[in-house]
Amino acid sequence: MYRLFFIFLFFFSFAFSQKKYPQNDFRSPLDIPIILSGTFGELRSNHFHSGIDIKTKQKEGFEVFAIGDGHVSRIKIQHWGFGKALYITHTNGYTSVYAHLKKLAPKLEAYLKKQQYAKESYEIQLYPKAGELVVKKGEVIAYSGNSGSSGGPHLHFEIRDAASKPMNPMLFGIDVKDSHHPTVNGVFAYALSDAAQINASNKVVQLQLKKAKEKNSFIASKVYASGVIGLGINSYDRQDLAFNKNGIYQLETFVNGIKNFSYTFNKFSFGESRYINTLIDYARFKEKKQRVQRCFVTPANKLSIYNDVVNNGRIHIEEGKEYTVVLKVKDFKDNVTTITVPIVGKTQPIKQKKKEKITQNFITRNAEHSIKEGDVSVYIPKNTFYEDFYFDLSKDKKGHYKIHNDKVAAHKNFVITFDVSKYPAKERKQLFIASLNSKKKPSYSRTKKKGAKFTTSTKNLGTYFIAKDSIPPKVKPINFAKDKWISSKKYLKIKVTDNLSGVRSYRGTINGKWILFEYDAKKGMLTYDFSDIIFTEAKHNLKLIVTDNVGNSTTFTSTFYRKIKN
Repeated sequence: MYRLFFIFLFFFSFAFSQKKYPQNDFRSPLDIPIILSGTFGELRSNHFHSGIDIKTKQKEGFEVFAIGDGHVSRIKIQHWGFGKALYITHTNGYTSVYAHLKKLAPKLEAYLKKQQYAKESYEIQLYPKAGELVVKKGEVIAYSGNSGSSGGPHLHFEIRDAASKPMNPMLFGIDVKDSHHPTVNGVFAYALSDAAQINASNKVVQLQLKKAKEKNSFIASKVYASGVIGLGINSYDRQDLAFNKNGIYQLETFVNGIKNFSYTFNKFSFGESRYINTLIDYARFKEKKQRVQRCFVTPANKLSIYNDVVNNGRIHIEEGKEYTVVLKVKDFKDNVTTITVPIVGKTQPIKQKKKEKITQNFITRNAEHSIKEGDVSVYIPKNTFYEDFYFDLSKDKKGHYKIHNDKVAAHKNFVITFDVSKYPAKERKQLFIASLNSKKKPSYSRTKKKGAKFTTSTKNLGTYFIAKDSIPPKVKPINFAKDKWISSKKYLKIKVTDNLSGVRSYRGTINGKWILFEYDAKKGMLTYDFSDIIFTEAKHNLKLIVTDNVGNSTTFTSTFYRKIKN
């Protein structure tokens, strides 16, 4: 009887897991070997990677297939982000996403362009009805590309559940060759209580590692600590056929053989993705470009990826006791790298102390704050930041305002307001709020103007100031010249650039009719497909108006000729 019960339980569990992650419902989105440049849950700037990035041999134009029966439920076209993206809701309740596409398959492309011409907009978001654009498993739905914020040709692919939460596509049977064990660049120790110290320091301490006898194992030099501490790890993974440094799948820690912390990248919600900045040591990332993953949970962290967490992963070190902490880093193929950290409880005077600049403005994360300095005021809503800290708002010799520093992550937008009453009203039209980007160059921050008050809403701390843009965008024809015949050309190409505030909008017409210019924002290239409209005359008058973010505008006109097709 008991045996029959356990047999039933086994098959019920197996059937449930198969129902949860169907292995045979879906096919591959491409007909080329699956080699990844990005893994699910990979650590990106301010978010987790919500899918997998499939290499396309550094080329565009590979056929992209519907992974299962369903209908197109969303089409989103934008200059940045996913670029050209297609969403298919499947009969089993899941949704697949295909992004950075070059173009859609003919019937879908025709549907899209009809809507773009109706709305006279390249950027568009469409939600076709369930029976409107039905697709079958294996049907060509698009062609791979490099649109949006893509850094090179590839297919970004996702599977989402019925609640629109992205799931690890590897759970659904997608196979990637991977015999490599995760690589560990460093292990770090953190003092988490006021009196805590690690090797006589309450700063972040990087531990010395050496290879252990066991394969793919390391051991840290002995640590002398006291108080409440936590560990962090800087690690990545590689697959067999790629050199990309990808994200890990799972991280576990054990204290004296008992698991006290783990997380696994199977699923998360978009609403929690920005909490990545509580998972990593954000300050170290901004300072040294290292994403150290904390093996403990901070108070503001609301991520759902954690399992088996004891005392938030924090380790209370007692005087005279010895501890063996083991970190296991795993990829999806169960390749494991192990690090052992021996710790001895020993109280020592702190010789290396953290330094913190004390200001008159102390920010508590559970309260709102308004701070003013000179011509600038900053409004900070509740729960904007993850921790309490002293906030620095000061003006430098150039008249730029230092709004704390970019080593502190913000979860929500805060508002910066500039008083520009010292500028003449006419001049304000060309002024905007700028920030210094990573290259120390001015970058446009979306500016709202109301009289002498300029405001911007942002999640980025750093240096802000008022900048002026008096130069209109530049427009340059690429593959045609005025009054020339271009009958052999399939496309019309024009490059647009702006020296400072950036291109805000463009509008093109031929013979007075609006035309669809596709905009590659990375290259500043506008492209018109001549097959969109059949013209009945040989002579064509082109007009293009390009406007930057402060309203400077350039109008480009030209005349060209094309043979009339019968």
